[in-house]
Amino acid sequence: MTHALMPLLTGFLLSAALIMAIGAQNLFVLRQGLRREHVGAIVLFCGAADALLIMAGVAGVGAFLAAVPQLATLLALAGSAFLAWYGIRALRRITVSEAMAVIETRGITLTRALMATAGFTLLNPHVYLDTVLLMGAAGSSQPEALRPFFVVGAAAASFAWFAALGYGARLLRPHFTRQVAWRVLDAFVGIVMLTLAASLAARALG
Repeated sequence: MTHALMPLLTGFLLSAALIMAIGAQNLFVLRQGLRREHVGAIVLFCGAADALLIMAGVAGVGAFLAAVPQLATLLALAGSAFLAWYGIRALRRITVSEAMAVIETRGITLTRALMATAGFTLLNPHVYLDTVLLMGAAGSSQPEALRPFFVVGAAAASFAWFAALGYGARLLRPHFTRQVAWRVLDAFVGIVMLTLAASLAARALG
């Protein structure tokens, strides 16, 4: 079982680093968590959507790359470059992060909440780049027998993040009105991204 730990951890860290970037989806989940509205349904939808997209990416890209091994190397290098860019961008945000003001809005129904969640999740082009292409390429670089562990790790990070964001939001409100909280988060994301970028490049060139 020890040999499965590395792909499990790689999937978890890569998914966590990608998903923690501040965006419309995360802010919506955070806002709903602060308001304590439909948190469970929203967390479940976001986590399940990510898990399905990651599975599709690993399965589809893996099958395609098996027939074109040279493309696997190119995608891994492209993924490494993207991760490096993403990491640098996160570190640069440390100097410009702003405190987030939580806007109080009128309550919404469960149907409208899920429709909004679907929009934030599926209408964001970056979700396909991150979960289907990038996660798919990273997962496909693992030995075939270990790919399920990568998917489980990645999906676990997604569910854990959205659960923490949604249910922990009420505890975060005093802290995320300060710039330093966003800067710490961006610093963590940047460091993890750059580390994973180096690892992916080394695997591709090794």
